[in-house]
Amino acid sequence: MDKPVILTVDDDAAVLQAIARDLRKQYGDRFRIVRADSGTQALEAVQQLKLRGDAVALFLADQRMPMMSGVEFLQQASEIFPLAKRALLTAYADTNAAIEAINQAQLDYYLLKPWDPPEEKLYPVLDDLLHDWQATFKPEFRGVKVISDRWSPQSHALRDFLARNQVPYRWLDIESNSEAQQLVTYAGEKDNPCLPLVLLPDGDKLVKPSPADLAQQIGMQTEAAKPFYDLVIVGGGPAGLAAAVYGASEGLHTVMIEREAPGGQAGTSSRIENYLGFPVGLSGSDLARRAVTQAKRFGVELLAPQEATGIRVEDTYRIITLADGSEISCHAMILAMGVAWRRLSMPGIEQFTGAGIYYGAAQTEAAACEGEDVYVVGGANSAGQAAMYFSKFAKRVRILVRGESLTKSMSQYLIDQIESTDNIDVLPFHSVVEAQGGDRLEKILVKDSQTDEIKTFETNSLFIFIGAVPSTDWLHGVVGRDERGFICTGPDLPKDAPWPLERDRFLLETNVPGIFAVGDVRHGSVKRVASGVGEGSICVQFVHRHLAQV
Repeated sequence: MDKPVILTVDDDAAVLQAIARDLRKQYGDRFRIVRADSGTQALEAVQQLKLRGDAVALFLADQRMPMMSGVEFLQQASEIFPLAKRALLTAYADTNAAIEAINQAQLDYYLLKPWDPPEEKLYPVLDDLLHDWQATFKPEFRGVKVISDRWSPQSHALRDFLARNQVPYRWLDIESNSEAQQLVTYAGEKDNPCLPLVLLPDGDKLVKPSPADLAQQIGMQTEAAKPFYDLVIVGGGPAGLAAAVYGASEGLHTVMIEREAPGGQAGTSSRIENYLGFPVGLSGSDLARRAVTQAKRFGVELLAPQEATGIRVEDTYRIITLADGSEISCHAMILAMGVAWRRLSMPGIEQFTGAGIYYGAAQTEAAACEGEDVYVVGGANSAGQAAMYFSKFAKRVRILVRGESLTKSMSQYLIDQIESTDNIDVLPFHSVVEAQGGDRLEKILVKDSQTDEIKTFETNSLFIFIGAVPSTDWLHGVVGRDERGFICTGPDLPKDAPWPLERDRFLLETNVPGIFAVGDVRHGSVKRVASGVGEGSICVQFVHRHLAQV
């Protein structure tokens, strides 16, 4: 963390230089000394310090300054940093003003000029003030700040992006947080439609950025360092991460391309309790973080957010086109894109997506649902894990299930937990048919298929965890897929599918030699984290065997 700040202001250049010198001599090892030659300049500096998330320990201001007196400066500066200590430098003739300032500006102390020797007349006073400040000081958050209202789809996209990429951030609700309103003003955006406003740790601001814009500003890698790699992995879910770890650890120059955030759908799971080796479970984000750290330790390049948009084959080269128009070539490629949540189709769903209706996103939005009624659509493990997580925050959680129960699609351990949680209800044979509201979701219409009754539930939060849809259209004409878009590999390919090599096709290999598919995107795969990890690690052995023959 940066050093806390001592800010001193005086319009007399010689005095300002002298006080800054003495402060730096005594406190420069623990505090950063900032100086200003006018109250106006000092206030501008204070606002910038606030935007950066710096801490101010002490204001030391001269009383007699043109345009703005020291007392006036302290009054305004203390509104921005109310916990900072306040001291006034005065001439003997200004002692009455200093005494009055004790009440007006809640002055902590005043000092007479000159303060020589500082060891007797300056440092003892400031030592006491700084000790008092440090006794109650709590460091301010120094990461990315997102300022917006709760119902902004663009804000949700940014917060979900930061959370899934393990980037520490703080969300400030402009509707309820006075600090958020202050920061917008200090950033010079008070009268502009600037939300969401992102403040970076260095004080820079981004107005309505896209996740890709934000990624570049916070230093995430979106461009490949080289044009050619031994192995290109498309997708950063458990299967892709496992392939990256095993590929790089065995000497393959490896790059992984991830459209959103490492971890895939599994990375959004609030709790995975049946993953081998973790008896008390772990969150999907923890699993993703550990795997990314492991992959990077072995030298894997991770491009995120970055999207593959095209593929072609030229002799022994497999070439990927990225969304920014650049290309990466390789001899071997693993497709591990996973799947996306299937979208609901009903009146109102698109209007309120990101403004009360969310696909996944349990960990991003859960805290904002405190004390509310939350509805979860879906009957598989992801829906159950989300419901358990929401139950810690929401007043009541209702799981809407199209079928008769959860037993056909959810693990028994989750069913048992849900049944024993007082504020979770399961509504079988219920499905959402319409969403209603103004600028946000306010109510949902739910149909009971047993009675055909349409029920109305008031809620601001509907979370959808249904189905699996692969995003593989960009492979059309090159890589074989089934009728739903899942990639066919090994024995799942038609027996008469063309094959140009003398060797047999490997187990996880597609119709194109050297292009493999693993995890949920593969036709016939088992939709479990452990199986994806297993396929990713096994596939690397086939990659080695293919490269040996190139």
